[in-house]
This record gives sequence, structure tokens and C-alpha cells, in this order.
Amino acid sequence: MNWNSHEFIWLDWLIIVVGIIAVSWAVWRSVQKDKRLQQGVNSEDYLFGKGEPWYIIGAAIFAANIGSEHLVGLAGTGAKSGVGMAHWEMQGWMILILGWLFVPFYQLLNNKMGKIITMPDFLKYRYTPKTGSWLSIITLIAYVLTKVSVTAFTGGIFMESLLGLPFWYGAIGLIVLTGIFTVLGGMKGVMTLSAIQTPILIIGSFLVLFLGLSALGDGSIGAGWDAMIAYSKTLNVGADGVAHGTNHMFHFSTGDPMYDDYPGFWVFIGASIIGFWYWCTDQHIVQRVLGQRKGESNEVVMKRARRGTIAAGYFKLLPVFMFLIPGMVAAALAARPDSGFSLDNPDTAFGAMVKFVLPAGVKGIVTIGFISALVASLAAFFNSCATLFTEDFYKPMFKGQSEAKYVLVGRIATMVVVILGIVWIPIMMSLGSLYDYLQGIQSLLAPAMVAVFALGIFSKRITPKAGEVGMIVGFIIGMVRLVTNIFTNTGKDVMTGWYWESTGWFWQTNWLIFEIWLLAFIVVLMIVVSLFTAKPTAQQIDAITFTDDYKKQIKNSWDKWDVVASLGVVACCALFYWYFW
Repeated sequence: MNWNSHEFIWLDWLIIVVGIIAVSWAVWRSVQKDKRLQQGVNSEDYLFGKGEPWYIIGAAIFAANIGSEHLVGLAGTGAKSGVGMAHWEMQGWMILILGWLFVPFYQLLNNKMGKIITMPDFLKYRYTPKTGSWLSIITLIAYVLTKVSVTAFTGGIFMESLLGLPFWYGAIGLIVLTGIFTVLGGMKGVMTLSAIQTPILIIGSFLVLFLGLSALGDGSIGAGWDAMIAYSKTLNVGADGVAHGTNHMFHFSTGDPMYDDYPGFWVFIGASIIGFWYWCTDQHIVQRVLGQRKGESNEVVMKRARRGTIAAGYFKLLPVFMFLIPGMVAAALAARPDSGFSLDNPDTAFGAMVKFVLPAGVKGIVTIGFISALVASLAAFFNSCATLFTEDFYKPMFKGQSEAKYVLVGRIATMVVVILGIVWIPIMMSLGSLYDYLQGIQSLLAPAMVAVFALGIFSKRITPKAGEVGMIVGFIIGMVRLVTNIFTNTGKDVMTGWYWESTGWFWQTNWLIFEIWLLAFIVVLMIVVSLFTAKPTAQQIDAITFTDDYKKQIKNSWDKWDVVASLGVVACCALFYWYFW
């Protein structure tokens, strides 16, 4: 048997089949055990899960974030553009903001409302019911357009590059498998799968990294790293013939071909806005820290949630090394004719590396982790969609239904999302570059979310009507910009006519700079509207007011080791920026 085969052999396929059966059994056993402990089906447990240990919460946050867009898109971007995309990945420090700042607010509202909240719940409580409903609608639309479809699409590419499956077999198969898993497993199943796949994913990806560097460096990992950096410095050649390189995160020169994608320091601010929205206010991330057991104190809940986010902060340091840098290694290997490695499409970089550098048998084990990661990530989106629909639309309209009925409605909502995800894939494929499409939509949705949540929590003077106006106007402006992006190839085409010539500032502005100005506009708009509309009620102000007793509970929920661990995350992020400046 050829242990160093660059293709899957019978042993790998056998391990994949046995491994999937074993993982399915472990998840099923965990779900059944949890149901016996519950003594019946409960909709909140199905949708949110119960209070898990902090390390499970950290793994679940990490797993919910890692999807096929990382296995395909991030590695492919590394092969094409180097470390520029690392701004969106080196955000462990942003997850700390969720644990230290937002968890106490969310837990406070949990106590006052007497239930586990969704993000629309918060906006309904702080602003108006219409504001929360708009968030639910926007979030559901965003999940179908940018989460489910993108994950399935890139999953199809990954399955094709790694296992040789036809694209549509892989994409539709992933959606159907995940839909079945989510319906049967709920949040407990997602949490259990996350705990299983996280160590496999991390170990397998680092094996790809180290063995890839070793192959590039003729047996030396250090020499391989130097060769990768040296090769990346020869890339990104401008019109003047100068190589600007892809080995740095900031591109300040307008003569740099990558300046339009990563414009100077604006890229850090723009990535942070998207990160704030994603890590601190997005339902499918926040949902991981809201679960709790009956009878638990606020101190215990906040301590576990905060430590879970700290663990996730460390996990979030890894994807750059797990996916992006292996993509850079793949590009450097492909540039060496004597390596025996070829790369026709950058998006297949990671799958090609798995087949090329991993020995027989290990390929199969690592592939199990990758498939589990795809299912866990997509299941997280399905589960969040079910939660939003059930908690924010169905329960308010049909009160007093049985818990089994609410669970059934959540499952039906999941299946609807599955169908919509499949239907949208061919439409999305016609809209151009996947990553341009994905980033563009995120940058247009994030400003309204960030403005409404941040001002709603930190300012008691922002009125309910201001939050509603900020959410609606921000979303409409973002969607108008999206439509112009479709017609103008994201502002790159030359457009004629009085309309296009008179509105060039709107559709030609760099997408990251537009995002920043849109956020500033929404903030100013909300402040102005607050000057002319009714003030928040005492109840709404009370929703964001910490009592002395609650402040004491927050203080008792952390100790010096939580602070030290958090500073460690910040230090690691700072060191990465320093090295790849």
C-alpha cells in the first residue's frame, strides 16, 4: 500500500465511512441522554441548549464561525492575495467584547424578561416592536443570501476538490445532511458535534500547514516558511513593474494593485465594524452564550459565558494558520516545477494540499473533521433561523401552544431555509466573485446593526423611534448600494448617463470606505431623530441600567486569571499585526 499517495485510497474511504457512523452515533447518544434528563421536549433547550461548560461554549463559537468559506475561500484568498484577508480573521479581541461587555447586558435583559432573549427581543425591549421585527427579517434574509447559500456553494467546491464529487452532489448533499442533522439534533446536537470536530479540525489543519511547509522547505519547516515569505514578496506587481508583495496586511500605496481591496488603515476599521456586528450582535454567535441551567445565579452564567468567549478568542487566532497560510504555501509550491504540486484554481488550494501532503489514512481522519465542521457551521445557521422564526414570529402570534408544537415549527422553519438555500445557489453563482459578493453584503448590513445596538446600549438618550429609523434607513441604503453593485460590477465598470454620472460618489466609493461613512451617517441620523421624537420610557431605560447589586454580581463573576487570559488574546493579535504589518 502506498502510504504517501497523493490521492484518496481505499483506507481513507473506509475511515471516512466508519468515522461518520461513529460521529453520528456519538451525537445521537448525547441528544437522547439530554432528552431523558429533560423528561420531555422543550423548545428553549432545542433552540438554545442548556448551560454548557465554558470550553464547550468556546468550541461551539469557534465551530459556528468555521465553515466551508474558510476551507475554500480563506485558503483560496491566501493563495491569491496573501495575508490581506487576515483582518477579518485576527479578531479574537473582538470576541472578548462579547464576553466582557455584551454578555452582562444580555443576561440583565434575560432576568427582566424572564426568558432567554433573541437579538430582536433586545431591540423590541429597548426600541420598538417594529425595530425587532425588522432585525428578524434582515437576519433571515442575510442568512439565506450570505450564510446558507455561501456555505453550501463553497462546500460543493471543497467536496469536489477533495473527494472528487460533482459540485451539485456536494452542495446539495451538504445542505440536506445538515438539515436532517439540525432537525433531529437541535442545539444539543450542534454543541456535541462542535466538541467532536474542533480538535480534529485544528490538528488536521496544522498537519496540512506543517507538512506543507516541510515540503516547500525540502524537509525543514523553517526553510519552508522563509521560502513562502520570499515568494509572496515577488507577487502583486503594479503597473510600474514593482512587486508590492502579499506578505503584509496593510496596503498604503495607491499604486499597489491590492489597495482597492485593502485600502490603507481603512481596512482595519471596516473589518472591525463587520466583526462587531458578527461577534457581538449576530444571533447565531450570541446564541452560543445565552444557555443556562435552571436555578443558576447570574454570576455563574456570566462567568461561564465570559470564559467561553475567552476560549473562543484563542481559537479565533488559529484560522489564519489553519487555512490562509496553507493557501499561501500552496501557491508557493505550485510555483516550483520540481514540487510535483499543481494548482489550477486557487479556491481548490486547501483540498489539493490535503491530498498532496497528508499520508494515507490520515487523509480520511482529517476529512471527517472537515465534513463535521461544514455540518456544524451550517447547522448553526439553520438553528438560528429556526430560533428567530419561532421566538420572534410564531410564539407571539400563537401563544399557549405546546412545547412539542414550538419544536415542530422550528423544524419546519429549518426545512424552509434548506429549500431557500438550494434555490438561491444558482442565482448567487451568476453574481460574480463569491468573496466580493459575500464581503459586499456584510459591509452593507453591518453599519445599521452596529449603530442601533451600540447606541441602544451605551446611550439612554437615543429614542425608540431613532432606533427604528436607523435600522430601516440603514438597511434600505445598503440594499440600494447592493443593486448598484450588481449593475456596475461593484463600481468597476464605466457607466454612462446622467443618473450614473451624478451619483458616482455613491456607487464608485470603495466598499470599505462606504461602509464606514454609512455607519457615521446612521449614527448622526439617530442622534438627530432623537432630538425630535419621544424619549425612552422608564422601563426601556431600566433595561440597560445596571443596579448596584448587579454591578457587584458582574464583579464577582471574574477574577485575575480571566483578565490575564483576555490580555493574552489581545497580545497574540497585536504580535500578528506587528509581524505582518
